[in-house]
Amino acid sequence: MEWIGAGSLLAWVWLLLGQGFFWRTDVRLPKRRDPERWPSVAVVVPARDEAAVLPDSLPSLLGQKYPGRAEVFLVDDGSTDGTGALARELADARGGLPLTVSSPGEPEPGWTGKLWALRHGIALARERVAPEYLLLTDADIAHDPDSLRELVAAARSAGLDLVSQMARLRAVTFWERLIVPAFVYFFGQLYPFRWVNRPGARTAAAAGGCVLLRREAAERAGIPEAIRHAVIDDVTLARAVKRSPTDGGIAQRSGSGRRRTAGGPIWLGLADRVDSVRPYPRLAGLWRMVSRSAYAQLRHRPLLLLGTVLGLALVYLAPPVALVAGLAGGRPTVAALGGAAWAVMCGTYLPMLRYYGRKPWWAPLLPFTALLYLLMTVDSAVQHYRGRGAAWKGRTYPAP
Repeated sequence: MEWIGAGSLLAWVWLLLGQGFFWRTDVRLPKRRDPERWPSVAVVVPARDEAAVLPDSLPSLLGQKYPGRAEVFLVDDGSTDGTGALARELADARGGLPLTVSSPGEPEPGWTGKLWALRHGIALARERVAPEYLLLTDADIAHDPDSLRELVAAARSAGLDLVSQMARLRAVTFWERLIVPAFVYFFGQLYPFRWVNRPGARTAAAAGGCVLLRREAAERAGIPEAIRHAVIDDVTLARAVKRSPTDGGIAQRSGSGRRRTAGGPIWLGLADRVDSVRPYPRLAGLWRMVSRSAYAQLRHRPLLLLGTVLGLALVYLAPPVALVAGLAGGRPTVAALGGAAWAVMCGTYLPMLRYYGRKPWWAPLLPFTALLYLLMTVDSAVQHYRGRGAAWKGRTYPAP
């Protein structure tokens, strides 16, 4: 137990100082100024059975106060709940930016539904608007009126090919408050935002609910055709943009000594003006959200799954177990190591809880939340080996 407690504490000290300060929540839109000329933007919204959330999200897009030309293209991806008709009704009633609603039909083999819808929407936008930028946003995402303006200003000011914000997810019910802040916290641990935003660094990620993408960068990276099979489309998209060579790319040396060329600069941070309105009142909905892609995140490799389970157990479960076992067994060293590791864990979680407006007493529950994520990941692997693949909204995507 002493070795386990010491290993957990050392892991937390390393995470605290050596993992890109992932636990901090101060990575917000970079400094920006208004461009001399506002570029044209096409807002592409893939939507499948989203009638329940559209009244809370679509008006916010149509109401954007953007100084340049902007149009919204909602792609009704085979909905059965009247999503397309409702979108037209909202546009007629609210006005604002022009809205085009279209449907691409069923995806061709090798395409995930969302990316098939994006392909259709981007092609239509190119014909209608010839946009300089594409805002790819989900149907459950609500934007403040100046959201698009601030995104474009940030991209122009910093010369970024991709700007993505992690939308503030809804955290109202008990299960949302328990699971959602941890979801963003774990995402930042996997993809530290500071590493993502560092030119030439290998780490690349985006948050699919809000991605502003320069059209030339999309064409250079072959988006969306190059990532048509991706289940975790946002991270795959960012990786393609960041690693696609540019004429002005920066030559870097990889760990193997080979020279590689950095692609377009990207940026990822937490949102102040972008919120998800999708409710998850029960654990089952959150479970499906995580488990549908968890094993895909591990590239469907059993050894990575085993390493993840052991890592989660050592880092998140061992501290409270060591503390309780040490106190119960009269072993003060074990208790001290476990308590110290648990304290560091809670300290790193507090900034995310503050971001979500939660009280500090939620922090000690993080080991229990991590246990739920461990079980979701195992369940994702079980579903994969049962041949069910990644399932979402009536579609199943087998591993490539």
